[in-house]
Amino acid sequence: MILLETGSTDPFYNLAFEEYVLSSFTRGDILILWQNDNTVVIGRNQCTEAEINAGYVKEHDVKVVRRSTGGGAVYHDLGNLNYSFITDRTGSAADQVNRCTNAVVDALRGLGLDAEASGRNDILVSCLKVSGTAQRILGSRILYHGTLLFSADLSAAASALHVDPEKFTGKGVSSVRSRIGNIGELLGTPMTVDEFREYIKKALSDNGSAGISLSAEDTSAIRRLKEEKYDTWEWNYGRSPQMDVHEKHRWKGGTLEVYYSVKRGLIMEICFLGDFLAMRPLRDITDALTGCRFTKKDVLEILEGYDLTDYFGSITCDEIIATLFENTAGS
Repeated sequence: MILLETGSTDPFYNLAFEEYVLSSFTRGDILILWQNDNTVVIGRNQCTEAEINAGYVKEHDVKVVRRSTGGGAVYHDLGNLNYSFITDRTGSAADQVNRCTNAVVDALRGLGLDAEASGRNDILVSCLKVSGTAQRILGSRILYHGTLLFSADLSAAASALHVDPEKFTGKGVSSVRSRIGNIGELLGTPMTVDEFREYIKKALSDNGSAGISLSAEDTSAIRRLKEEKYDTWEWNYGRSPQMDVHEKHRWKGGTLEVYYSVKRGLIMEICFLGDFLAMRPLRDITDALTGCRFTKKDVLEILEGYDLTDYFGSITCDEIIATLFENTAGS
């Protein structure tokens, strides 16, 4: 396994680093460890304005960046450790995701914690969420990354994020803070975040990582990607669609929002947003639906031509149709 560390706490650089490695290192198993300083990280298919507390973010100089994977918004600070696995896609993506999740769970159990995988993409310790994960497929490679809350400022996390109350309906939970916990506070034997980082480095690589440094050419390409993509308003904010119809529904697999315009019975524009666990960009789906007749039959015919788990996670085809046609008589 190849071990890489970004050497930066700049979230724009770190996400560019991760994407560059995913697209450029086409062989071998890779582990990246990284930390961001005071940042809200938005899921690929989310509307930024709806996910952040804009006043708090501005007042406290919290950075906001969009990642290339699906899922929901999360808060990072230097009490949080991020990990990224990059490997060849062999077999089903679900099997590989489970293997990566199990590796993290086993590492936490090695510290005497009662860790377990839970729900769509969470890792819990003592019923508290300490890690959220997301995935992406690019060609024959798969990226699996996640957070590890160690000594994060949970109050800042609750303040920086705008939480959709529908996520907590019937769960008896009133805030982000009540759902998440810090690993450092759950350990029987105290350790620092740096000690935890060293432990995770060894545990996730079975002590077999070969640490390497990127070339000056690699670093230059990463900085260019940061400047041209991750550090731009267009990438981080410019995704709020202006269309005629907006539908929203929360399913077991996450929140699904759809914006669309229909003229003369044809879909002219369509956009899907939400915290569902997409592993591929939705452009394939939206391009195929553009120009399609706005009927359940025609839309269904197009959707059935794709492996929707790669695009919408565990949200089903029937749930997509139900959301899209929730308030219309489209047949």
